[in-house]
Amino acid sequence: MSRPWGLLVAAFVIVPIVEIYVIIQVGQVIGPWWTILLLIADSVFGAWLVKHEGRRAWTALTTALESGRMPAKELADGGLILVGGTLMVSPGFVTDVAGILLILPFTRPLARRVLTRVVTRRFLEARSSRREPPGSQGPVVRGEVVDDDT
Repeated sequence: MSRPWGLLVAAFVIVPIVEIYVIIQVGQVIGPWWTILLLIADSVFGAWLVKHEGRRAWTALTTALESGRMPAKELADGGLILVGGTLMVSPGFVTDVAGILLILPFTRPLARRVLTRVVTRRFLEARSSRREPPGSQGPVVRGEVVDDDT
């Protein structure tokens, strides 16, 4: 199975099955009403956390831009907070844990390092696939020269 299809299968088939399984297991331990209350509470907490950390990331981004510095870290943090917030809003305990790990300021640097490695590797792969053979002057286009002066 190719890489994009594997990610889609994981996102739309495997993750929901795991989420349903975990919700059922938690519901059997603490009861259905407490499970529903816990899911609502962690979504509310996630919304608050995204608002708080998003505001901090926005302030850091504007500070970096005003100082004339390239805001790579701040942009990565903003993207991670956005993805983490999306995971927190979706119902389920597994996605909530992943979302919290992306949002919290003391776990986000690890996610940022992973993101940097993935983006760098993809960039280098794309760049090397477009690279032409050594000594080449570019693609050869066959054609005919037409002189307008004659």
